[in-house]
Amino acid sequence: MPNKKLYAGVKLHEIRTKLGLTQKVFAAKLGVSLPYLNQMENNHRPISTTVVLALAQEFGLDVTELSSGDTGRLVSDMREALADPVISETPSLADLRLAASNAPTLVRAFLELHSAYRRTQERLITIDAALGQRGDHLRASPWEEVRDFFHYIDNYIDAVDRAAEIFAGDAPMAAAHGALEARGITVQPSETDELRRFEPDRHLLTLSARVPAATRNFQILHQVALLTQNDLFEATLDLARFQTAEARAIAKIGLANYFAGAALLPYGRFRAAAEETRHDIERLAQRFGASFEQVAHRLSTLQRGGVKGIPFFFVRVDQAGTITKRHSAARMQFARFGGACPLWNVHRAFETPGHFLRQLAETPDGERYVLLARDVSKPGGAWGVPDRRYAIALGCEVGFAGQLVYADGLDTANPAAYEPIGTSCRICERRNCHQRSVPPLEHRLSFTPNRREVLPYEIGE
Repeated sequence: MPNKKLYAGVKLHEIRTKLGLTQKVFAAKLGVSLPYLNQMENNHRPISTTVVLALAQEFGLDVTELSSGDTGRLVSDMREALADPVISETPSLADLRLAASNAPTLVRAFLELHSAYRRTQERLITIDAALGQRGDHLRASPWEEVRDFFHYIDNYIDAVDRAAEIFAGDAPMAAAHGALEARGITVQPSETDELRRFEPDRHLLTLSARVPAATRNFQILHQVALLTQNDLFEATLDLARFQTAEARAIAKIGLANYFAGAALLPYGRFRAAAEETRHDIERLAQRFGASFEQVAHRLSTLQRGGVKGIPFFFVRVDQAGTITKRHSAARMQFARFGGACPLWNVHRAFETPGHFLRQLAETPDGERYVLLARDVSKPGGAWGVPDRRYAIALGCEVGFAGQLVYADGLDTANPAAYEPIGTSCRICERRNCHQRSVPPLEHRLSFTPNRREVLPYEIGE
């Protein structure tokens, strides 16, 4: 596939501003003219190879940062929001990219407005629920606000990640038990349904004996994070500026979870082991005493500047097809509303419990991916306690296939080997998809009463 031009004007402007340089001085250091730099910063021209090399050599910049950021996510989210039937005319993809690159704050404001509109419409459907709402009903729900916070930072928080790595050292659980003992806290097993309960007055931490050791270790590290990293968490939450106390409280739990995962799987050692095993999740889980889901999730967070891992995306889906977790360091985007594309192999994972499913897939924008899926069952641990079942999907762009043990034997060079997948039917451009559930809202439909193919309509331009 042809190389895509890199437009990163906003990022280039941010770099220059942080360095405290004028356009004239910055242009001279990059070896380009002042008008050319101005055109690049305004996205009228792509970033040239000469400039990329100069940024790396002159300023030691990790050039992968130029292609990172919110632009891809903002464009995907905008396309989904603009596909709403209430909007009669949809801007072109080029216009959306221009808006996301040059006016990201405006785009986020539009997305917040659209989300508020959707929530209002949903609440009006049930009058009783609508009458019970308080005056803040137009705000994003706390859960959505926190979800979007992690979504737009690539699910990587440098300060928390480094603090966890320093804390863990070479023996995360020894460090965790040492921190608890230093505070006079005793750890005891429990036969209740609660995974974890901490009683400060009694200096007692109880953990469910019904769950696997990896889950218990994670819960210990979570509690240790709350006990030892409160100042760091509060400072991070201050910077995030959540709208409600509820969102802040949810995010603090998320930060403690992040710390626990980063301590159980410390960045440097885990990244080296991932490369050594060619990202074999089962071997990594055994080596670090972690679960399949913990390892897959951690692989999607290896985005530290200068020592980045493969940009994976990670998704957890329930049996109804609802995405319950989503993190993406790749260009792959997920639907904000509704379920995922039914053609993803993640939906088939429930049919083959305990087995890995591999898939070569191509999205409508022409990007190709290696996808891995497997079901994950979380037993209740006792008679009468229901099991929880999910499917995990992990994937990356096909250019990284050589670094994945799961890509061995796949015919990555054959275009016919790639299955066409999308984000959601409402914004998918494919005209002949046999699994389409609703028509695309960006195209006209035509109907032929005397003829019927797979779909009861034809999709036009």
